[in-house]
Amino acid sequence: MEKYDAKIKNRLKRAAGQLQGILRMMDAGQDCPEVITQLSAARASLDTLIGLIVAENLKNCLLDSSNENDTEKREKIEQAIKMIVKK
Repeated sequence: MEKYDAKIKNRLKRAAGQLQGILRMMDAGQDCPEVITQLSAARASLDTLIGLIVAENLKNCLLDSSNENDTEKREKIEQAIKMIVKK
């Protein structure tokens, strides 16, 4: 089971706030370029968050896998990389 620290949760809350703000912008009839700029910022924020979670997970897996062989470790690394580049 993964544990998420307060920094990770706060980043997600901030991203949720960004999305709520974007919805308000849309309701207020803001111009498309302004909405797209904010959506891009929210996407970048979520991409960073994904990277942080995967990196932390990978670090924990490798630290906890001292009794695993190199093949098992390699598989975990490959799985983490797939999670990062998957779009």
